[in-house]
Amino acid sequence: MKMKNIAVIPARSGSKGLKDKNIREMNGKPLMAYAIEAARKSTLYDCIHVSTDSERYAEIAKQYGADVPFLRDKELSSDLATTWDAMRFVLRKYEKLGENFDTITVLQPTSPLRDWKDIQSAFHIYQDKQADSVVGVCEMEHSPLWSNTLPEDKCLNGFIREEVNGPRQKLSEYYRLNGAIYIINANFLLSHGNLYGEHGYAYVMSKEHSVDIDDELDFAIAEILMKKIF
Repeated sequence: MKMKNIAVIPARSGSKGLKDKNIREMNGKPLMAYAIEAARKSTLYDCIHVSTDSERYAEIAKQYGADVPFLRDKELSSDLATTWDAMRFVLRKYEKLGENFDTITVLQPTSPLRDWKDIQSAFHIYQDKQADSVVGVCEMEHSPLWSNTLPEDKCLNGFIREEVNGPRQKLSEYYRLNGAIYIINANFLLSHGNLYGEHGYAYVMSKEHSVDIDDELDFAIAEILMKKIF
């Protein structure tokens, strides 16, 4: 039996770091439009839903082909609410509408350089590994071994640990979550929610496709890269 898949773009209003960033225009399109279009081009989804608390955001999402039959509850739109509580809410609301899904893919609108090929590649890993989850990561720009806390007087005594006193090329590669793609078994999310267990796998993305917009500098970098990549 063919799997039923839903892609969800979480786009609550009220961003403090960058006002209305989820609908802010980048190269002539609202930011959330890039996530919607990438999901559509992947051809993987029976439903593409924008999870928002805003009627205005919902109308913009519909203009780009998203399904928004309900808004996110207010308590799930606060700074204290987690994305995963909001995603469980989405699955349960669709269940009440008679729609059940095998997988849920979370595509944050703040990762506009993630494309449909990334989504397909991550989904192939999900299927090949028979995974509970697949999460987008990228190689870190600098090894965390080069970082440390500082005392009040800013003394550097002991700042560099012994294990990094050697050629930089011999240091292990470190990766970070990039927030661009989360593919999760729907039942697993409803009952567990730990995406990083023994059946959770990484999809390694390029640094360019991993840009995550949180402030004006991130937005400017993403806009420049988008003109070069797309």
